Amino acid sequence: MKSSKRYNSNFSKIDRNKMYSIDEAVKLIKSMDSAKFDETVDISFNLGVDPKHSDQLVRGTVSLPNGTGKDVKVLVVSKGEKLKEAENAGADFFGSDEILEKIKSGWLDFDVLVATPDMMAALGKLGRFLGPRGLMPNPKSGTVTNDIEKAVKELKAGKIQFRTEKTGIIHAGVGKVNFKEVALIENIKALTKELNRLKPSSTKGIYMKKINISSSMGPGIKVDLGSIVN
Repeated sequence: MKSSKRYNSNFSKIDRNKMYSIDEAVKLIKSMDSAKFDETVDISFNLGVDPKHSDQLVRGTVSLPNGTGKDVKVLVVSKGEKLKEAENAGADFFGSDEILEKIKSGWLDFDVLVATPDMMAALGKLGRFLGPRGLMPNPKSGTVTNDIEKAVKELKAGKIQFRTEKTGIIHAGVGKVNFKEVALIENIKALTKELNRLKPSSTKGIYMKKINISSSMGPGIKVDLGSIVN
């Protein structure tokens, strides 16, 4: 298969025993044979936390200085004037009870859901649809708010959400392969800085154990943390 040949070719360019600087890693990703679509650059952080303990759950948002390169579909659930605010801010979808019924019927064609606090009781009843896909609004991520305009504009401009998985790993897209190297590095540094800021006080030992970056269809590259934070 063509994809496996491309993957193997790209894999052969990586020294599996080497810890790459962020500059080297990004340069290497951009030099690889890419798929026919504009691949996303993904980063994963293996954190020394136990998400089973609520005080060690790392969750938050960060505005990437150079955006994600992705057209984020934003849904706003609210009422009255807030819906007009959502439309003016550039939300892709907005509505109230009719949207809730649509979600209940299985419609989930959006990336982020923003809601005003007065809609959360109704949205809570849709947890089995939204929860497993990480679409339930949350005050900590800024998606439960009365400032709809600000939330929508930030999400459209490149604000991303992240949270630790059960294994203590955080995954995030930090741009597209066609971004300039400096833009990708700036995005990665912004995310890393925010993760360090959110380090739980109860964490013991090494906080950031491993960092890997890759393109959507490419092999992972181990990154030296020191090259990101310095």
